[in-house]
Amino acid sequence: MGRVVGVPPPIEPRRLPETAAVLEVRLAVRRWLREFGADGAGAVAVALSGGADSLALTAAAVVEAPQVDALIVDHGLQEGSAEVAGEAARVASALGCRSARVLAVSVGSEGGMEAAARRARYAALDAARAGAPVLLGHTLDDQAETVLLGLARGSGGRSIRGMATYTEPWGRPLLGVRRAVTRALCADLALRPYEDPHNSAPEFTRVRVRHEVLPLLEDVLGGGVAEALARTASHLREDGAVLDALAEELLDRAIRNGARPGAFEGADFGGGEGDGDFEAADSAGQGGGAFEGGLLESGGGDEITLSVEILATAPDALRRRAIRLWLLRGGAKALTDKHLRAVDALVTAWRGQGGVAVGGGPSGRARSGTRLVAAREHGRLTLRGR
Repeated sequence: MGRVVGVPPPIEPRRLPETAAVLEVRLAVRRWLREFGADGAGAVAVALSGGADSLALTAAAVVEAPQVDALIVDHGLQEGSAEVAGEAARVASALGCRSARVLAVSVGSEGGMEAAARRARYAALDAARAGAPVLLGHTLDDQAETVLLGLARGSGGRSIRGMATYTEPWGRPLLGVRRAVTRALCADLALRPYEDPHNSAPEFTRVRVRHEVLPLLEDVLGGGVAEALARTASHLREDGAVLDALAEELLDRAIRNGARPGAFEGADFGGGEGDGDFEAADSAGQGGGAFEGGLLESGGGDEITLSVEILATAPDALRRRAIRLWLLRGGAKALTDKHLRAVDALVTAWRGQGGVAVGGGPSGRARSGTRLVAAREHGRLTLRGR
C-alpha cells in the first residue's frame, strides 16, 4: 500500500506562505475562478485523492474560493484504501475546507480497470457536487501525456487536443502548472502526499509514458517537450472549437433537409448546445433538442435522418464531425475512426453497400441491448436499432 497522507500542522485559514510554488498555484486557481467561476460567490468542489496535485489544488482553492468542499473517492481497489481516504478528508479539514466527504464506489470491469475506475469516480463526483463545479488536479504534465497517448492512437486532431480547462462541471485550473510545482507546494506546507502505487506500475501505458517516454524525449530534444505538447493541445482545442461549431450548423441543415415530410415540426435540433465541445457527448452520449428523450427507443419510430446531398457538399472534416455528433446523439458509443469512415462512405462512396453497425446499448440513447445500424435510403442517412 502507498504511503498515507499526513495531517499537516494547523494552517491559519486563508494564509499560506508566499513561496514561488504557492504563488504559482494560487494564481492558476485565481485565473480559473475569474474566467469560469461565475460571480465568484459560489462554492467549488475539489476532487481530492491525497496525491500532490490534488493536495496543492485544495490548498490554493481554500484561499482563493469563497467555499471549498472536498470530495474523496474511495475506489476500494487497494488494501487500506478506506484509511487513505479518511486521512485525505482530515487533511482537507485541516486546510480549511468547509466539508470533506468520502465517496465509496464499486468499480466494475467493462473496458478494463482504469476505464471502469474512471467512470465510477466521475459518476460519484457528479452525484455529490450539489451543483458546484468540480476542480480536478490535472497538470501540464498530465496534458502532455494525454497528447502523446492520443498521437499513438492516431485518431486525428480530436485525440491530441487534450483536456479542456473547463467542460461543465469539470474544471482543471492547473493545466499550465508543472507537476514539480505541486510537489514543491506540498513540501512548503509540510504536506506528505499519498503515493499511489498504481502511478508507478509499469503495466499501465500512461505510467510508462510518464517515466520512460517523456524523459527520453526531453533528453533527446533538449527540454521543453511537455510545454510544447501542452501548447499544441491548446492550439488544436481552439481550432477544434471552431470546427465543432461549424459541424453543428452543418448537422442542423442536414437534419432539416433530410427530415421526412412533417417530421419534427418546430423541433430544436440541438444547435448551440454548450460550447460546441464534443467531449460531453463522448462521455455521456448526450445530445440536445430533438435527440432528447431517446428518439430510437421505439427502434424505428421518430428517427433523425440526414440529407446526403447536404452532407456531400461539405468539406470532409466538417462532414465527418457532423456524422460523428449525429451518431453519438443517436446512441452510438465507442466510435472509432473505422466506424466514422464507413458511415462517411455511405455519402461519398455510395455503391449500394449495406449498413454500418455503430454500437449502442445501456449507455446510449437506444434501447438497452439494441444494435445500432447507420444506412443510406432514398438519399438520406438513417440510424436504426435492430
